[in-house]
Amino acid sequence: MADAPPPPRRAGPGGEKMALSRGLRCCQRVFGWVPVLIITLVVLWSYYAYVFELCLVTVTSSAEKVVYLTIFHVIFVFFVWTYWKSIFTPPQQPDKKFHMSYNDKERYENEERPEGQRQILVEMARKLPVYTRTGNGAIRFCDRCQLIKPDRCHHCSVCAMCVLKMDHHCPWVNNCIGFSNYKFFLLFLAYSLLYCMYIASTVFKYFIKYWTMELTNGRSKFHILFLLFVAIMFFVSLLFLFGYHCWLVSRNRSTLEAFSAPVFPNGPDKNGFNLGFVKNLQQVFGEEKRLWLLPVVSSQGDGHFFPTRTLSEARNPLLASEEQWEEDGLDDDCRDYHQGTSLSVEMET
Repeated sequence: MADAPPPPRRAGPGGEKMALSRGLRCCQRVFGWVPVLIITLVVLWSYYAYVFELCLVTVTSSAEKVVYLTIFHVIFVFFVWTYWKSIFTPPQQPDKKFHMSYNDKERYENEERPEGQRQILVEMARKLPVYTRTGNGAIRFCDRCQLIKPDRCHHCSVCAMCVLKMDHHCPWVNNCIGFSNYKFFLLFLAYSLLYCMYIASTVFKYFIKYWTMELTNGRSKFHILFLLFVAIMFFVSLLFLFGYHCWLVSRNRSTLEAFSAPVFPNGPDKNGFNLGFVKNLQQVFGEEKRLWLLPVVSSQGDGHFFPTRTLSEARNPLLASEEQWEEDGLDDDCRDYHQGTSLSVEMET
């Protein structure tokens, strides 16, 4: 008589938690594309409403049709191009040299004393271009990625990775906005504004005609009226967001740094990376102005190291005092330096 097969093994509590975590992560990835799908459907409908219902059905002048369609498609191409780049440009992660080596990892895990662990991190950081610290002055270390964070790098809980010069995680592009795609995101906001503004300005005349019953095409009337309302609604919301990010670029800050100032060895400094308006622009858009409006890579550096105002002061002592007077006054900045205000620099989404 053959032996009975052994009963199937039951997954332990740890295995069930891992399976549940993987399931939740999978659902999160699927639902993360819902906002992108909504934006895509709205853009496709706006294209249909403008090209077919307005230009081909409502507009009667051939010359007006040609002008409207030509300008519209130029803006539309740049709008879609920048949106595509914002979505599908992967966030850039820190280089391997910022990761713990096998020996350092063993030393760190075997060291039970917090002081000893901090000393190991200090030894590792001496070989790296790292200048910012945590709120209590320690080396910025990510336990999940097992690496020393470069300046302006943060861990994104949605992407489950450390992102160079992380700004924020944007659900509307289902991507983390950081060093690799911040320029593309800014251009996407700019061309979105231009797209909405152009649609609203060219549709308005025909909106009035439909509103006053001068035109009576029922199907086109619905699309034209709704198109104007949607364009204005998106224009107003995007205007505030784009204006805020323009202010951030002018100060050389990320969204995270605007809420929590980076901490340097001499204390927190919200203007630590502020090099002046022109140099701040060049860090994001590059030195070649002909590439500024194109969604191509032109940002300065590699995302691991950023010039600080402290380094610039060594070459130009007037730079710091000019910026301090400009934003907060000399007294406020002196207090920030000497009192060492306790601010938390680690913001993880």
